[in-house]
This record gives sequence, structure tokens and C-alpha cells, in this order.
Amino acid sequence: MTQDIKLYNTLTRQKEVFSPIDANNVRMYVCGPTVYDFAHIGNARPVIVFDVLYRLLRQAYGADHVTYARNITDVDDKINARAARDFPDLPLNAAIRQVTEKTANQFQSDMRELGNMDPTHQPRATEFIEQMVAMIQTLIDKGHAYVASGQQGREVLFRVDSMDAYGALSKRKLDDQQAGARVAVEEHKENPADFVLWKESSASEPGWDGVFNGDAIYGRPGWHIECSAMSEAYLGKVFDIHGGGLDLIFPHHENEIAQSCCAHGTDRMANVWMHNGFLQVEGQKMSKSLGNFHTVNEVLATDKVGGRSWPGNVVRLAMLMTHYREPIDFSVKRLEEAENIVRKLARVANDVAGDTQPGTLSQATLAAVHDDLNTPQAIQELQRLAGLAAKDATAAGAFLAGLDLLGIETKVDQSGVDVAAIEAEIERRLAAIADKDWGTADQIRDDLAAQGIQLKDSKDSATGERVTQWEVKA
Repeated sequence: MTQDIKLYNTLTRQKEVFSPIDANNVRMYVCGPTVYDFAHIGNARPVIVFDVLYRLLRQAYGADHVTYARNITDVDDKINARAARDFPDLPLNAAIRQVTEKTANQFQSDMRELGNMDPTHQPRATEFIEQMVAMIQTLIDKGHAYVASGQQGREVLFRVDSMDAYGALSKRKLDDQQAGARVAVEEHKENPADFVLWKESSASEPGWDGVFNGDAIYGRPGWHIECSAMSEAYLGKVFDIHGGGLDLIFPHHENEIAQSCCAHGTDRMANVWMHNGFLQVEGQKMSKSLGNFHTVNEVLATDKVGGRSWPGNVVRLAMLMTHYREPIDFSVKRLEEAENIVRKLARVANDVAGDTQPGTLSQATLAAVHDDLNTPQAIQELQRLAGLAAKDATAAGAFLAGLDLLGIETKVDQSGVDVAAIEAEIERRLAAIADKDWGTADQIRDDLAAQGIQLKDSKDSATGERVTQWEVKA
């Protein structure tokens, strides 16, 4: 590598030069979806962010030397509730299977449509129950967990007082904490912050046979233990990078660390902890009550956002136009800006792709992505290279390589229209407007309208220059 990769580590609250434990096997784990419903656009952000990191690590260390695991949570009380609601006539286990299969398949389809590569491994929680039970018993044996009887039956709880470093990731003092997990504070807990590792299931709830200290408890795992077991299975007791959304720092990631470190006798679970920022919609928190809650599938395949569907590469670029650690405002205006950029990049890519293969990334692109995944700066560099690509083969190769690194597909339309010709006419119209040749500008607009191409003019928020988006009208 010619440049160091620097990543912001939530654990230390600073950027650090990334140094893998084993350069021949760089290992990353990212918390995936709980498949009780279709993924919403907030769920898509960490997938896109860590897909870019996955691509960067593969570029830096070699595709065969990076292992990326992203789990699928298919056992959860929300899944149980959704199954009972949607399939009341089926036995619960069969109903759960219906819910998780449909939603997991839709998640995969949506994420691929957004340009994301499949991780190396996508483990399902239900496939690792045995490993979870074994880890819980180890925690009991080491004095970090205990069995207690609560109002909902017997539970195995993690004893937070047993870990001196508990709270290091979230920077929360144990004395200030409440339970924060998925259960209410009850008298059977030694400490209100103790969290569930295993909970007993009733006859009408899904469960597995777990044996703890010789006693059988038919039940199901807590939320946090799932990721500890699955990450160990594929990445080992200590690995390089753990990622997820900002909302997972506490309690989920804090509790993962507690379980894994105490079970394995290590001082850390992962060396680098990375978290992406929150997502808002049109300046407001996404909420079903506000009517601004959108699934990825709705954005890609319906007219519920801005009166039209949006291509996956446009949605991806709109996400990457904001630094991953910053809050993002997902808006129609941002989508329109992203679409305008994608079309310009696509026109250049289509012009040079026949004669040019992806080459060496430019130093400016590398500097941007190596600096804690500064994708907004990398996009600016792509636009600069696009302006040089037609006359400079090196720039063209670097441009195509940059598109690959960010995962930006250059397919912009599926209706059979001549994209390059339309873009050329739009450029001609903009030139006519600049010359105040209103007659020519209006004629170009009318000619395109006759072909079913509708134009929409706006101003670039940064430069104030006129920009033109277009879409095919039926």
C-alpha cells in the first residue's frame, strides 16, 4: 500500500492507522438485519458504508485476504409477533419461517440492487444456537452469568459487575446505567443493568433445549449473545473491525464485548469499532406516524418518494455524498442531485469503457477513502477525473477504478432510451440558455418531451449553477 488507511475508532474516539492482526486474513463483522419486516432506508446505510470499506480492504490487501461476516437475526420477539399476526392459521414455527424467508430474501435483493457485494459469510442466528448455549455455560462457569427466575420464567443473565471494563465503548459508568436491554428491570436481577443471555419460552413460543448447570431450560437466546457466537465462529475470538449503526453502541455492542471478552478471557473483542450516523427523512426523524417511513423496496420500486421510483445507484450515491459518521438527510432534493451526478458519470463511463479498463486509483481518490472513508471527497475526485477522461487514458482508468471502489454502477436507465444522446441534448440546451438563445433551448426541451423525456431544472446547492434532471414519462 502507498498510503495508510485511517479509521475512526469509537472505542478510542480518534482516528487510528489501521493495522490488521493478520494481513493475510483481514476480518470484519457488521450487524445485519432482524428479518421481521422489509429493510428501511436507515438499514441500508450501514450496508452501503461497510460495503465501501470491504471494497477498500480487498483493494488494499487482496480479495482473497479479507473475510466479511454480516449476520441475519432470524430469532427475535418482533419476528414472533409478526408471524402470529400475518400467519395466524399456521403453527408458530412454520409462520416464523414464512416471515423470515420472505423478508431475508427481500433484504438480499434490495441490498444487491443498491450495488452491495455479498459478504463472505451471512450466518443466521438459528444456525448457531448450540454455540450460544456453550458460550453461556462458559460465562456461568467463570462467574459472569447466573440463572434466575423472573415473572416470565427462568433466565440466564450476564453479571455486569463481574467485568471491570464494562462501559468502555459507550463511555457509560456502570453506576449510571439502567437495564437498556430488551427486558424490564425486575427483582430477580442482581443489578438493574444485568442483561439476558437466555430466556425461557412458553409452550406457544419458539425455543430450543438449553442446559445450564445441568438444568434444562427450553428457551431462546437474548439479542446480544447471537453476534458474539456468530462472529467467533467465522472470525475468531479477536478480530479486526466491528461495524454497525450509531444506535448499536449501547446496549448491543457494549454487551457483545462483555460476553465475548469474559467468555474468551481476552481484553477486547475487536480492535476497531466503527459506527455510521443516523438518517433523517426530509429533515425529520423517520417515523410511520409522520408518513416518512420508507422501505428500500418502496424507494426502488414504487412512487412513494417524490412521486417516482429511484435507481439503486442513485440511492447509493445519495448515501455516499454524506460522510458516514455524519447524520444524513435523505430527501428528494438529495436524490435529484445524486441522479444528476450519476448520469454525468455514466455518460463518461460509457464513452471510455470500450477502449479503457479500470486502472490505478488516483492519489486523490486513495487519500480520500484512506482518510476514514471520506466518500464525499472521493466523489468530487471522480467528477474531476470525469472531466479529463475523454482526453487522458490514465485519468480514464483511474475514473473507472474509482467507480468500482465506491460501487457506483453506470447503468442509468432501463427503458431502452439513448442516454448519451439525451445527455448531449441537455448539454446543448444548457449552452443555449447560457447564450440566452431561448428559442433553441425551448425547441430542445419540446423535442425531448415529444420523445417522452421530461426535463426538470434546478440549481446546484453548492455552486448555484443550473442543473437539469430528466426522466422517462409513460
